Amino acid sequence: MMSQSRSPSASVAGFLSFLSEQLDNLDHLFLSHDFMSAAFLHHVLSALRSFHSRLTSLLHQLHLPLGDKWLDEYMDETSRLWDACHLIKSAVSALENYHSPASTVASLLRDPHPPNHHLCTQVIRAISGCKRELTALHHENRSMAEIKIQTLFTSEARCKRCSGFREALHAMRHASTLLLLILVSGLVYCWPETSFYRGEPDSSSSSTSALGASAASLHERVASAVGRHHREPGIMLYELRSAAFAMDELRAEIEADAAEVGEKVESLKSSVEALQCGAEGIIGQLDDFFDEIVEGRKTLLNMCSHR
Repeated sequence: MMSQSRSPSASVAGFLSFLSEQLDNLDHLFLSHDFMSAAFLHHVLSALRSFHSRLTSLLHQLHLPLGDKWLDEYMDETSRLWDACHLIKSAVSALENYHSPASTVASLLRDPHPPNHHLCTQVIRAISGCKRELTALHHENRSMAEIKIQTLFTSEARCKRCSGFREALHAMRHASTLLLLILVSGLVYCWPETSFYRGEPDSSSSSTSALGASAASLHERVASAVGRHHREPGIMLYELRSAAFAMDELRAEIEADAAEVGEKVESLKSSVEALQCGAEGIIGQLDDFFDEIVEGRKTLLNMCSHR
C-alpha cells in the first residue's frame, strides 16, 4: 500500500504550484472587474491570506528540525505581512474621513425640489471640504507608502539554489510582495515611476519558471492598466475615484444653475455607498488575516514546544 504522506520535495512542489495557480487566477479576474475595484482587491487579499495559510500547513508537513532558523524566518515573514497590512488598514480606515462628509453632501439634496441659493452655497462648501480631505489623504498616504515600499523591497532577499523550506519561503515572499504592491497601489497610494513599476518581478530569482511566468504576467497586466487608467499619482481605488467623479459632476451641475440635479445626487449617493461598503469589507478581511497570523504563530510555537 502506498503511503498517503507526501515527501518534502513533493510538498514544496505542491506549494509552489498553488502559488502559481493563485496568481494565474488573479490575472484572469483582473479582466472581469473594474480597474482596482474593491471586489478585485478582495480577491488579492484572499490570495495573500491563502499563501500564508498554505505556508503554515507546509511547515507541519516538512518536520523541520528544532533549533533551526526556519521558525525565525517564518516569524520575520509574517511580521512583514502584518506591517504592510497594518499600513493598508490604516489607509482604508482613513477613507471614512472622505465618504462620511460625502454622504452628507448627498443628504443635503434629498428634497426633490430644485435647491435654492442658500442650499447650493452650503453644498458647494461641503464639496470643497471633501476635496480638501481627499487631498490630505493623498498627501498622508504617499508619505506612508514611500516608507513601506522601501521596506518591502529591502526585505525581499535573493535566494539562489535554495530548496525545501527556504525555497518555499522565498517563493511565498516573491509572490506576496507582488500582491502587497497591488494592495498598496490600490488602497494606499501609487506613483507609477517609483512604486508599482519598481516592483517588477525578477523571474531569474523566482523558485520556478511557472511561478516566475505567473508573477510576470500579473505584474505586466496591472502595470499596463496603471499606465492607461491612472496617469496621475494617488489612491487608485475604483470606488473612491467614482465617488470623486460623481461629486465633481454634481458641483458642475449646481454651478451651472441646473434645474434638476436628482440624477447626479443619486449617482453620488450610490458611489459613496459602494465606497463605504468596499472599505468596510476590506477592513473586515484584514482583521481576519491578523487573527490568522496570530493563530499560525501560536500553532507553530506549540508544535515546536511539544516535540
